[in-house]
Amino acid sequence: MNPEEKRERRRLARERLHRLRERAKQRELAAAQSAHAERVAAAAVRDTERTATLPATVSTSPGLQHRSADLPSGERQNRRKVEIETLEREVSDLSRLADPSDATAAELQRIRHQVDELKRDFYANLSAWQRLQLARHPQRPYTDDFIRLMFEDFSEIHGDRQYADDPAIVTGMARFRGQPVLIVGTQKGRDTKQRLARNFGQAKPEGYRKALRAMRLAAKFGRPILVFVDTQGAYPGMDAEERGQAEAIARNIREMARLPVPIVVTITGEGGSGGALAIAVGDRVFMLENSVYSVISPEGCASILWRDSTKAEIAAEALKITPPELLEMKLIDGIVPEPEGGAHGDYAATARLLEPVLLAALSELSPIPPDQLLNQRYDKFRRMGQFFA
Repeated sequence: MNPEEKRERRRLARERLHRLRERAKQRELAAAQSAHAERVAAAAVRDTERTATLPATVSTSPGLQHRSADLPSGERQNRRKVEIETLEREVSDLSRLADPSDATAAELQRIRHQVDELKRDFYANLSAWQRLQLARHPQRPYTDDFIRLMFEDFSEIHGDRQYADDPAIVTGMARFRGQPVLIVGTQKGRDTKQRLARNFGQAKPEGYRKALRAMRLAAKFGRPILVFVDTQGAYPGMDAEERGQAEAIARNIREMARLPVPIVVTITGEGGSGGALAIAVGDRVFMLENSVYSVISPEGCASILWRDSTKAEIAAEALKITPPELLEMKLIDGIVPEPEGGAHGDYAATARLLEPVLLAALSELSPIPPDQLLNQRYDKFRRMGQFFA
């Protein structure tokens, strides 16, 4: 490269760097204005509540909730995400253009740290709806990925010995840090062919019966059970209903409460309705940082309450589906952090963060006698929902 070309590339780098600085200043100004507008809006709401003569129950009506949803908070967050991604691309492009020995490189490093800080701040303050979108990300790690990264000598168990095998649920024996365990988990599939084969992770009755057959086998040989849940819910098709979908889910819930071995459950993506609960009755229930756990999807909730699925974002906030909210209500036992940007960005790092949590849970639960373990599990689920007792 001749000196003229080098000078031109450095000039371009300096110009782009200047644009990045200006954009950062504009972003900081916009954030300050947005924070001021939110404070003014909150003060107006408090004044309205003090002077209102309507009953308190009116505040939860669909009309008022829809009016509060008109505030562009979600839109602001989405725009902020796009801006951060654009900044990342521009910094990457600048890194290729700038001379490493030039003073521009130090400035680039400073801006890169600022972009990383913005990214961490963004993912630390996601709304329930945005966290749901991350939980549904098509590249999130599934059960097969955790088996590959954390377990050895996996031997899959197929079939329910009554009707058929269900690929939507994966079961099998394996070794976890040398300890024999049983793995049960839902599997969605990566591409269209796999998703169709695995029914998008929505299990049918034979899937739940296969899982129960494997769990009983684990109980017979005294092996702990590790469960990974990522499903929208049980399959609602006519063929599943004809083969006893509701009965299969109910039987699993009852029988899992009776298994005399430790059960550790991890919600890795979506924990949807009874389809998730049918394999999630455990002594310890953990959730990945960007997963969700709910009795119904926000879209379904909005369709029932307001006959309008477009209000799903309002429903997501009202349902309390995120890990911090569920931990506060004592419906789960812990939150497993994810790598920066979400589990879909780094499977190995996600497994490294999850592995010590599972090891600690097994170490705590394994010495407990079976009778005491069953009593603790029963009491754990009986306490759920008792806010006034």
